[in-house]
Amino acid sequence: MLAHPSRPDTHPVARDIARTLCARDIDHWAHTVWDENSVKADVANADIVMAIGGDGAMLRAGRVCAEQGVPVLGVNMGWLGFLTEIEKPEDCAAALEQVLAGDYWIEKRMLLQATLLEERRKVVGCYRALNDVVISGSVFGRMVQIAAYIDNHWATTYNADALIVSTPTGSSAYALATGGPILPPELRNILLAPMAPHLSMDRPIVLSRGAVVDIEPTPENRHPVVLTVDGAVTAELDENQHIRITSAEPESRFVRLRDRNYFYRSLLDRMEPRINRHGPRRLTFEE
Repeated sequence: MLAHPSRPDTHPVARDIARTLCARDIDHWAHTVWDENSVKADVANADIVMAIGGDGAMLRAGRVCAEQGVPVLGVNMGWLGFLTEIEKPEDCAAALEQVLAGDYWIEKRMLLQATLLEERRKVVGCYRALNDVVISGSVFGRMVQIAAYIDNHWATTYNADALIVSTPTGSSAYALATGGPILPPELRNILLAPMAPHLSMDRPIVLSRGAVVDIEPTPENRHPVVLTVDGAVTAELDENQHIRITSAEPESRFVRLRDRNYFYRSLLDRMEPRINRHGPRRLTFEE
């Protein structure tokens, strides 16, 4: 089990699940303080990893478990829980019985690989993203100018606050907030979505499967350009550096207990929580 390391409220849940597994004589381990490198050995010997937290915990667990081909079962203790499968900790016992009975299926989701290159050849760093890769200015609200190449051909130059390069999973996250389309998780396409574009391409673009995207800051930028991977600032681009983004192998794998068409209902339930399903209501304001 991987409890969110910065969410102490997830730690008692991990201990409760551990007691349940111990009572069933099921080998297990639990980490409440961890990073993606420290748990690799345990993950490699696991059949299923339970991630306890919200979508942030699922992003972390999904990346580290993908390398070993180990599926992740998420317990939601966050706000939205797009990626988690168990809605609340009280449902864990019933969910574990379902898993132990083999009544589940595995959903595969695409990862992105972002490679930081210098002088177009030298590899400076490689990063994996389950949601998105974002190229933006280091100063909030400062526009950046970045050229986008698709399959080694110049496509456009964006003048925008940021460019979001998203997986289908990430299409319902940051990219959705910028007006991007929602892609079903089984697709293997890359989405380009500019944030607050000015006098430049202002429409999201869905690329064909297998596309290669190169993002290159132009010399006109007056402030540093930074790379953010799944919400974490990862690198500041130096002069003559650019980012190459492709789909990555292997994919992330998630344990699903619901029907295979769960995605749209789950999405709509989360996007429309404020709708009054009983019709309009008159409000009275008193002085």
